[in-house]
Amino acid sequence: MPHTSTLAARPPQARTYERTYRLRMEDVTPAMDVRHDAIARLLQNIAMDMIDESAWGKKNPFWIVRRNVIDVLEPITWPGDVHIERWCEATSSRWVGMRQRLTGVPSATGFADADRPAGLIETSSFCINVTREGRPSRIDDETIDDWNGDVTETRLKWKSMTPASPDAVTDAPEYASFALRTTDFDAYGHMNNVAYWHAVHAVLARFPGLTAAPHRAVIEYLRPITPRDEATIATADYDGGLALWFIVDDVVTTSVTVTPL
Repeated sequence: MPHTSTLAARPPQARTYERTYRLRMEDVTPAMDVRHDAIARLLQNIAMDMIDESAWGKKNPFWIVRRNVIDVLEPITWPGDVHIERWCEATSSRWVGMRQRLTGVPSATGFADADRPAGLIETSSFCINVTREGRPSRIDDETIDDWNGDVTETRLKWKSMTPASPDAVTDAPEYASFALRTTDFDAYGHMNNVAYWHAVHAVLARFPGLTAAPHRAVIEYLRPITPRDEATIATADYDGGLALWFIVDDVVTTSVTVTPL
């Protein structure tokens, strides 16, 4: 069944960090819609900019994303910019929930005029504070006390939003190998959040109607993929859309669902 729940609205007391980024041709599909990998890159960029420019980033400079929820309510299209608002929605001692609202700012070029819907994408990120080595670390008390003035949830707990394995969905998933590229890995030596979406898009090409309408994409990064790993992709129909798992040595490292809204 399609999801009917929506991400929580921004509370009146929430302080936002805002940035506007230029969309590029490599961010979009042939239909000019911004792709999920570009959305993941934009979320990564605003997170890094917020860390670099905020006082709390000096004490808590290293973060990893455990989950991104991406609700594409109306596609953002190129050419133009995207304006992002980011705020904290929930806290715990070692991780936080961050919300991001992406709104398109269409512009006119030889490819299109500016008289287009702006587009709206609502996202939520489960972010873990870590050491330089990638181990979970306590957020300093001053930062937590400051954030807690904006949120109503101060005991955020992890609860998965995706099926744990192909066995939870079907007896006959489809399997395919996934070639890792040297350019897929980041400063932690892990496969970067953005790179996973290349495999997802390859599967989504078989479901053009799914992403043409409002939809929710959820990706949960459970274990890192390293350059020495050999990864396999499993896919299955799920909840009116699809589910996808990255598997290394018979262990699910990452799970993804894309379903109608």
